[in-house]
Amino acid sequence: MAKWGEGDPRWIVEERADATNVNNWHWTERDATNWSSEKLKELLLAVRVENEDGKCEVTEVSTVEGEASINNRKGKLIFFYEWNLKAKWKGISKSGIKYKGSVEVPNLSDENDMDELDIAVSLSKDEPDTPLMALMKKEGAETIRAALGSYVSQLKTEFTQGMILPTANGVSKQQPVQANIKVERTQVHLRLSTSSAPPPSNTGVKIPTCKFSIKDTFLTSPEDLYRVFVHQEMVQAFTHAAAVVEADKGGKFRLLNGNVLGEFVELVPEQKIVMKWRYNTWPCEHYATIALTFTDRGNETELGVECRGVPQSDEDQTREGWQRYYFQAIKQTFGYGARLY
Repeated sequence: MAKWGEGDPRWIVEERADATNVNNWHWTERDATNWSSEKLKELLLAVRVENEDGKCEVTEVSTVEGEASINNRKGKLIFFYEWNLKAKWKGISKSGIKYKGSVEVPNLSDENDMDELDIAVSLSKDEPDTPLMALMKKEGAETIRAALGSYVSQLKTEFTQGMILPTANGVSKQQPVQANIKVERTQVHLRLSTSSAPPPSNTGVKIPTCKFSIKDTFLTSPEDLYRVFVHQEMVQAFTHAAAVVEADKGGKFRLLNGNVLGEFVELVPEQKIVMKWRYNTWPCEHYATIALTFTDRGNETELGVECRGVPQSDEDQTREGWQRYYFQAIKQTFGYGARLY
């Protein structure tokens, strides 16, 4: 028991502007249901997969039933979420035949790990068999699982902002939160599409890096392809997410809810773009240097991408991310499809 005149600081309220709940010692709760419902729809509607048989995408989220909340008790954050999800998908084969089906996720909750999640994919009644079912059951289900993992991650990071824990000296701090999500290596690509995890705090740590180059051709002019990377509206179109693009030397860019960010270093219209580029999950202040070169090949444009300073541990993820979420996404969005080297 505190001595007379030395009261427990948790109960000292006269120095607080609101005079309540010092250090969030009492039970507090934040309802995350509405935010979660919109976030789940956003992430699921961004699901797209493609292979040699054709391509599929989620076109409608028909059911989002459940609730989510965050509780704070004695400085500890407790997360609760439970959802039943249903969505519709459409596919088109290489020969142009269209198919449609549905997806159901009955057990998205804090009691189940991502690798235990049931994802039921089916064709609509009277639809004939198609290889696109295998595409949706494998790559489609993996992408959906990664999208839902991103929702949980953002719930435990982005949505907790503001649940501040005042300290004894009056300085507020945010309690660190571990997302505690099991995500397979193939699912980590959705860092490019959804998640907003805070950057690690290992500034100054020397890490091994690598460099690599990739290239692709697009059925458009260098002028039109260059515009795709420097116009904010066009970036938002092919990433299917909000973006900030300041296309000037020294201008900043921030894509996919802050998961990709950087700065333009050099801009030569229709010819070259050089930028400092990073995933938000890389060590703080570590950037790769990405150089894009646009070469006119007559009826098409060759885009060369040279990447330097990429963390070795993220080489495959970065390479595949550029191919899938830049190259393929741009072709699908603007119709610039061409062969891949």
